[in-house]
Amino acid sequence: MSRVQRIALWLLIGGPILAFSLWALFDNARLFVVTMLNGLTLASLYFIVASGFTLVFGLMRNVNLAHGSLYLLGGYVAFIVSERTGWWLLALAAGFAAAALAGLLIQIFILRRMQGQDLRQTLVTIGLSIVIADVLLWIFTGQVHQMEAPEWLQGPIRGLPLINAYGAFRLSLLGFGIVIGIGLWWLLNRTRVGAMIRAGVDDRGMLAAAGVNVNLVFAITFALGAGLAGLGGVIGAVELSMVPGEDTRLLLASLIVVIVGGMGSVVGAALGAVILGLAETYGLAYAPTYSVVFTFVILILVLAFRPRGIMGKAA
Repeated sequence: MSRVQRIALWLLIGGPILAFSLWALFDNARLFVVTMLNGLTLASLYFIVASGFTLVFGLMRNVNLAHGSLYLLGGYVAFIVSERTGWWLLALAAGFAAAALAGLLIQIFILRRMQGQDLRQTLVTIGLSIVIADVLLWIFTGQVHQMEAPEWLQGPIRGLPLINAYGAFRLSLLGFGIVIGIGLWWLLNRTRVGAMIRAGVDDRGMLAAAGVNVNLVFAITFALGAGLAGLGGVIGAVELSMVPGEDTRLLLASLIVVIVGGMGSVVGAALGAVILGLAETYGLAYAPTYSVVFTFVILILVLAFRPRGIMGKAA
């Protein structure tokens, strides 16, 4: 793509967005800013879940379509722990651990035997997701479950310019997302473990010949990715709710984030999550009838002009 074509593309996409932003600011500045914050906090939830998915699917090339069910599992486990102990941080750890353990078992007993067989992995993990979702439905029924935020994050933060007040827990999601994003980027790009993960994906045999236990590295990575799904489930249990069907929604969101951002890129996952979160919230606020269309428009534009995603690179 030439420089002129890139400029034309940016004008084609950025022009309408800029025009809409100026109109919305002059029409109702408070609604515009609140919607932006809602979009960024939703994007943070999407990123936390999708960052685990980009580890498993985008980096390790394991097709785990049970990722959404692990999100639901983490949320339900955290709900039980929170109800019985009243300790939110313990519930957070329990949700992460439950999903990580389930993911570890899936990797060791199922996906390890199907390395490189994308179709088999897809079909088997779809079946697993149905089984896990049905078991959770049997245990928790179809009733809506919702956790309370910890006491130190309950209520609004007041005195904010223009919008006056905004939920403390929702704002804290931005911090969660930033910390997790920086931690993952550092792990993958600045540590020996990250180098081993990338090397194992590129040349598994060579890494094994160097004396590295590749199966152990992959198992730990998969457990981390699954645990992040469970962590997202804990946050979702407070921010949204735990109800059958949320697993499918978050799996679809994770797929879109990874496709838009680029396979295996943590920075790309963050960009994809921000784009999806803002598109959803602004669509619901200003054009609720057509809000779903914006997601497909984003996918079409990315796949048309950046088939590997915004931050994707050639294999």
